[in-house]
Amino acid sequence: MRKSSPRSTEHATTTSHHSAQPCLVALAGFGTVGRPVAKILCERSRGSLRLTHIYNRNVASKKQPWVPDDVIWTEDFTAILKSDVDIIVELIGGLAPAEEFVRSALQAGKSVVTANKQLIARHGPELLQLASANNCQLEFGASVAGGVPVLPALRTGLSGDQLYGIAGILNGTCNYILSRLESDRIPFSEALEEAQARGYAEADASEDLDGGDARAKLSILALAGLQARVSPTDIRARTIRTIDAVDFDYAAELGCTIRQISRADLKDTMLFAEVGPSLVPTASPFGRVQRNLNLVLTSGEYGGDMAFLGAGAGGYPTAVAVVSDVLFVADSLAEGPRPHRALELASPPVSCDFETPWYLRFWVKDQPGIIASLAAILSSHQLNIDAVLQKPGFDKHTLPFVITLEACRDSQLQPALQQMSTQPFALRPCLALPILR
Repeated sequence: MRKSSPRSTEHATTTSHHSAQPCLVALAGFGTVGRPVAKILCERSRGSLRLTHIYNRNVASKKQPWVPDDVIWTEDFTAILKSDVDIIVELIGGLAPAEEFVRSALQAGKSVVTANKQLIARHGPELLQLASANNCQLEFGASVAGGVPVLPALRTGLSGDQLYGIAGILNGTCNYILSRLESDRIPFSEALEEAQARGYAEADASEDLDGGDARAKLSILALAGLQARVSPTDIRARTIRTIDAVDFDYAAELGCTIRQISRADLKDTMLFAEVGPSLVPTASPFGRVQRNLNLVLTSGEYGGDMAFLGAGAGGYPTAVAVVSDVLFVADSLAEGPRPHRALELASPPVSCDFETPWYLRFWVKDQPGIIASLAAILSSHQLNIDAVLQKPGFDKHTLPFVITLEACRDSQLQPALQQMSTQPFALRPCLALPILR
């Protein structure tokens, strides 16, 4: 616990009467999100908040004329810890030194607001417990779908429900690329280059394309919405790199399109969770989400299904979510200290063994008996074919076609996929996508 300064003692005795004294805020990180957060705090706080410190490396090159003269710029985070600020906003990103900063702030009894998805996904439960033990708060509403207030909604608007399912389009980069493949049937490499040129994708976009970003966000949603402690590494992530433009032609034949879907379903004591490209009906909420938007759907025992749609990234949309969290914490601090309460989190085993219909796309060198050979393999694994689709106009030496399967477990399908991919006519491993209806 921090030692009481003269100001903090006065603050403790007057906040129960909703004193007009502003809540003091320090900002760590002055980048894409930190700069607009500072601008909002300086222009729109209306006296309830006051920015006192900005921490960043090379602060001399960061200073802006619109920041008030009494704001202290520093490269020493301990100066913030020793000050009488009430809330520290962490927007450095990554795990180091952000984790050390957040821990030290909470141990000092200072509330923290962060947009750091990797930090919360990996250490959220223990940091929440640390905050509670030190009579302060940790809020992370901007860590998932930055401009979409889904986490505050889980904390307040849906807290009376018993949620059992969460699904979402959580990565704008992937959604942009897949939307471009859908609209213009361009090669995957071209869509990726376009996303990078527009600033939607990093030079190394692996974290986005291979599902690492989305599964970290899904871990946070499971924590906030399902009260389930799950490590991102326990959630299977499938890449979107294997999607071709032709897959959108076949998906359209089925009344579907393709999106990267993150989903978590709590059933009894098991958490089913996965991130990866999936077929979704074109007319569904997921099918209608275009470009770099995010969508989160929740399923509750009492309230049914709820949807949250909006810009999932960008400096100002995320900054609005951060400042909203700061205002929430400031209001809570004004109400006085709350009793320490242990977190009640389940730690369910995690499985990707969903039961769904499946889309199987093959690239083969055409020869007699291919369908018969594949049907025999599928039959030997007790898998039922629903339809066979083959569009004309392709070279017989590189021929794509699709088999759809009736609903089966992922674990039942995987051995069949391995066996089919070793057939002499197979030019590439079979692409298997769940069909979500």
